[in-house]
Amino acid sequence: MFTGIIEEIGKVIDLKKENENLHITVEANFSSELKIDQSVAHNGVCLTVVDLQEKSFTVTAIKETLEKTNLGELKVNDAINLERGMILGERLDGHLVQGHVDQTATCINIEAQNGSHLFTFEYDAALKNVTIEKGSITVNGVSLTVVNSKMDRFSVAIIPYTLEHTTFKNLKVNDKVNLEFDVIGKYVKRLTEVRNN
Repeated sequence: MFTGIIEEIGKVIDLKKENENLHITVEANFSSELKIDQSVAHNGVCLTVVDLQEKSFTVTAIKETLEKTNLGELKVNDAINLERGMILGERLDGHLVQGHVDQTATCINIEAQNGSHLFTFEYDAALKNVTIEKGSITVNGVSLTVVNSKMDRFSVAIIPYTLEHTTFKNLKVNDKVNLEFDVIGKYVKRLTEVRNN
């Protein structure tokens, strides 16, 4: 379980294909504090640490993960949002995030505003995921509040601190991002569907 508060921007230093899997090696300051089998969110995707080096660690993404997230598009030297699993009993500064990406979206607009940036994302509404005004959404692992909620798009306002301390500073129009919709909203939607069938 995660909170969507990014701890660090890591750097992809190696990518190795093995059959349908991709081994991703990431340089990160907290690498020395990790252990094998620990979960780390990478752009919002929960992956297990399988190897450790002094200043880096390696995780493995399977075919399904590569197809349903933006991790398959990673290149060496890319920046990646990182968060270790939350510690039970600590403050929950973001919202409950599972690290299970529901689908991807495309950035369709970036607008500089007075003191913030408004990012707008479009996603495939056929998958029936929904956002609500002032509800929570996770974009590339970052816990954010939805504004301008539509059936196939939404916006988020990014303050300067978040822009500087996440990969939002590198995001461009047409870039693909990972989305995890609010877990409570997903259960409510599913229960409603079951009741209506």
